[in-house]
Amino acid sequence: MSSPSKRREMDLMKLMMSDYKVEMINDGMQEFYVDFNGPSESIYHGGVWRIRVELPDAYPYKSPSIGFVNKIYHPNVDEMSGSVCLDVINQTWSPMFDLVNVFEVFLPQLLLYPNPSDPLNGEAAALMMRDRTAYEQRVKEYCEKYAKPEDIGAPPEEKSSDEELSEDEYDSGDDDAVVGDPDP
Repeated sequence: MSSPSKRREMDLMKLMMSDYKVEMINDGMQEFYVDFNGPSESIYHGGVWRIRVELPDAYPYKSPSIGFVNKIYHPNVDEMSGSVCLDVINQTWSPMFDLVNVFEVFLPQLLLYPNPSDPLNGEAAALMMRDRTAYEQRVKEYCEKYAKPEDIGAPPEEKSSDEELSEDEYDSGDDDAVVGDPDP
């Protein structure tokens, strides 16, 4: 086993043994979800986000790719894709960092100290600079709407398609059963 894959395994095990819920995406150890709670001393407190982590082949020499799965209102997180603009992860990553650092230091720091002068969400950055109270209210609305513990059970796209299917079933469920029955 090569050094990067041993390190990947060690870091992943260390993360799993910490207080984070980790869910593997595929059979390999390169893609997984981690459930992340908003820092208690922040306006994101009470919110729970599912974070998608992808480890490159060159990990730990190359930084992991980090993204929010459920929506978060933050100047440095793209609202649509969930991509994170985080200098430490994207530009100054060092093999000395590990996955636990990402969830215990880097992401909490991102939520505690947003940088509106380097935004991925221009609207959030502008609102934060123009009207801090309105910005904080919007963050709380997003936490309530998108970041409750039950919101992280399934990725948003799966959830919405399930809801659409269940509405269709209620409208035409009986008709489908009659039409779909084969002749004896």
